[in-house]
Amino acid sequence: MSFSMDSAPSLELVNQALQALYNNPDVTGKEKASVWLGELQKSVFAWQVADQLLTLNQSLESCYFAAQTMRTKIQYAFHELPADSHQSLRDSLLEHASKIAPGTPPVIVTQLSLALADLALQMATWKSAVLDFVERFSKDHLGFLLEVLTVLPEEISSRSLRLGANRRKEVTEELIEASPTIIQLLTHVNTSACGDEERDQRVRSKTYKVMGSWFSVGAIPQQVLLSTQLMNYPFQALANVNCPAFLHEAATDCVCSALYCSEDLERYHELAQRLFQGVMTLVPAYHEADKDEESDKCLNYCRIFTELSESLFHMLLATPNQGLGTFQLLDLLLMCVNHHLYEVSEVTFNFWYRLSEELYQRNSQEITDLFKPYIQNLVLALCQHCHMDEDHEGIPDESGDFGDFRVRVSELIKDVVFIAGSSSCFVQMFESLKSPKNPSWAVSEAALFIMSAVAKNILPEENEIVPQVVEAILALPETTHVAVRYTSIQLLGELSEWIESHAQFLDVILQYLLAGLQQPVLASIAANSLQSICTQCKDQMTNHFDGLMHIVRAMESFNLSPDAALGLLKGTATILGRLPYANIGSALSQLCASQIGPLERLLNEESGPVRQGSANDPVIWLDRLAAIFRHTNPSVSNGQTHPCQGVVVEVWPVLSRSCEKYQSDVRIIERCCRCIRFAIRCLGRNSATLLTPLVTQMVGLYQTHQHSCFLYLGSILVDEYGKEAGCVPGLLDMLQAFCGPTFKILEEHNGLRNHPDTVDDLFRLCLRFIQRAPVPFLQSALAKPIMCCAIAACSLDHKDANASVMKFLSDMIKCVREKEDRDDFEVRHTLVKKLLEEHGQSLVIALINACLFCLPTFMSADVSEVLYELMIIDRPMFCLWLEHTLKALPTESSGGAITATKKQLADFHKACTSAEDIKQVSSSVRDFCRLYR
Repeated sequence: MSFSMDSAPSLELVNQALQALYNNPDVTGKEKASVWLGELQKSVFAWQVADQLLTLNQSLESCYFAAQTMRTKIQYAFHELPADSHQSLRDSLLEHASKIAPGTPPVIVTQLSLALADLALQMATWKSAVLDFVERFSKDHLGFLLEVLTVLPEEISSRSLRLGANRRKEVTEELIEASPTIIQLLTHVNTSACGDEERDQRVRSKTYKVMGSWFSVGAIPQQVLLSTQLMNYPFQALANVNCPAFLHEAATDCVCSALYCSEDLERYHELAQRLFQGVMTLVPAYHEADKDEESDKCLNYCRIFTELSESLFHMLLATPNQGLGTFQLLDLLLMCVNHHLYEVSEVTFNFWYRLSEELYQRNSQEITDLFKPYIQNLVLALCQHCHMDEDHEGIPDESGDFGDFRVRVSELIKDVVFIAGSSSCFVQMFESLKSPKNPSWAVSEAALFIMSAVAKNILPEENEIVPQVVEAILALPETTHVAVRYTSIQLLGELSEWIESHAQFLDVILQYLLAGLQQPVLASIAANSLQSICTQCKDQMTNHFDGLMHIVRAMESFNLSPDAALGLLKGTATILGRLPYANIGSALSQLCASQIGPLERLLNEESGPVRQGSANDPVIWLDRLAAIFRHTNPSVSNGQTHPCQGVVVEVWPVLSRSCEKYQSDVRIIERCCRCIRFAIRCLGRNSATLLTPLVTQMVGLYQTHQHSCFLYLGSILVDEYGKEAGCVPGLLDMLQAFCGPTFKILEEHNGLRNHPDTVDDLFRLCLRFIQRAPVPFLQSALAKPIMCCAIAACSLDHKDANASVMKFLSDMIKCVREKEDRDDFEVRHTLVKKLLEEHGQSLVIALINACLFCLPTFMSADVSEVLYELMIIDRPMFCLWLEHTLKALPTESSGGAITATKKQLADFHKACTSAEDIKQVSSSVRDFCRLYR
């Protein structure tokens, strides 16, 4: 099935394809039809085909395809249409919409309403779209009208439409102007009935959606709204115990949108007051829903109570417990937190995070103390929610919804605990542990779990409660429920800072953790806690190094997760680095030997393809070696041979063979490179003997397999050796050898987009040259092609890759004004200026266009830094480059809307070129971007 892009396919052919897609049992036929229809949608003929299919109205499938095609074409390809055809498209769409029959599937109604809304937003010459809709559809097509009125405001900030700030402002003003008519229409719908109660409720729910949508863009002026009864209707629905679920949901969304809007209290003070009164009337309905176990309704009320508290948040802190800052808001939230379902309590979490952040910033004990009792009650309620089922067997399940909830509780408590006071929180939990009622294991476990969240905040000198808790844990009998033992072990790991100040407990705690390691279900958590204690108590743990080595040798007999095994090795390596100089080499050799042995066996085997996690997967051993090298950091005096040098030289041949054997497997090669990276970092410049064989092998393998991790490893070598004059030529040769294959894959069609990791690692490597050996790099023949590659990559919307490109560019330009190394300052200055004379204009065009048309807003900050650096080194030249770039920008959209006025372009140019610091450039770029998106 094919058609020439030079002509439109016949409708018969299109219908055959649709039949094949929806009704053909043959999967291959379906796939071919899908691809063909996709190509049709991308072509310019899709406009005409969709219009004809809607007119014919032959089948459900053809109408859905046509409506969806029309919507996507208007959304993504409006520029294809000449301006003189906009009006006929509008008339045709209005005509199709007015022929929608009752019972038409909602998907078709939605696609058509979105098509009309997107057209109205982009067609700047259509001035009274909303009133046209009301006039045309209010009598016979009310459902369609309400759908259009709902989606229109929602589409204003659609990323794909890219209306721009000027058009958004213009459209919002048009909505505000039309709002009295809309309020009148919605009021009429809510006060009239057709005799069919469910149909009335369905229509009312649609009016709430319209209101919510208009609130979300601030299109309902306060005075217009408050002069009507309209806002009462969603509250009446919510207060009615018999309200059906769909109506309850729609009324909730509407009220939440109104509350969100009213957060701007200067503009909406009266509305906020009215909403507060309305929300308070819903408390009895919440209790009723709770009593009837209608959890979905309770969730809805909780959303409203939380949104109310969020909207009045600043009042809570500005006038605590007065006026709209009343602490009744906190009572409402705690009422929800105490609901028997943890899902209801979770709705409030964002509010508590926000409160803790604000109180932390204000740093006023007087204000913080006002909220203390509420946070104490919050912690108690959360502890209740963390109780596991009494019949739960085994350790706490950290996966699943309940496991995720407990993780979020732990994070929340860590955030808010300073308000309640860490010690008093610990005491609160300890009291529940030693209560005379002999608490169940689930109550004890939950209390220990909350203590774990608080433990790191406990002052190391605390001598009253923590010793009692630790002694109670160490005295737990073997018969204690395994979940309690698991969380106790976790708590000991979290108390590592306190243990450092109470070394008398160390021996007995280590014994306790060793016992845990020998129990399969507790082994991983025991290893994690042991790692925390090793990392925190380095000096005290050197006496226990032999014991740790004994545990590591027996590691395979424990039931450790891969992460726990790595943690144990990390802890052991941390202590190893503190041993006496003479002992470090042999200890490291022993630690590595138990990982090298199994790795060598795999290298000597003629095994088939490697499956992740299988017995022949070398990654487990490579990761362990990497953890050892990463955390072995001995202090070495000047002139001393590095104590780890001999071991790394011994290990190198095994790592080299691993690279050779697994060269085509990117996952394994990445782990090899990571391991080599940490071995080099461990030795620093003492690894020079490895430099030549390593670079030779990397460059050789990269010619065949362009794994970007080789580029990353190259950046590590430049970082370590870039200041050693004797090493620089070899490193530049390495870069030269890397660039050939790299440029080849990046120059392919969509090469940059398809290989973001390569872009990221290439520019990290080039950045290291700028930081360590700028002059040799800038003098090399590579500087110019790399600059051109960076300009091409400015528009790449991959976060890490783009950040690396921008960092390279800004540091390269910055090295013109950094004078610490005065010897080569003049040379650097000349070389960079020469590069910018040739490429500066192209760079500014690429940067501005990337910001406006390619990158998400948050990525414009890095671009702004490059613009700022360009301006600092040559303001007059930058002014010309920017002026030329701005003159070439489109000032009008395809629908006739103004994107940027001459004044706005001039204002941006002035703001950018007269900026005194990076923040001013960043802010002016961000504001300017809004005009085009």
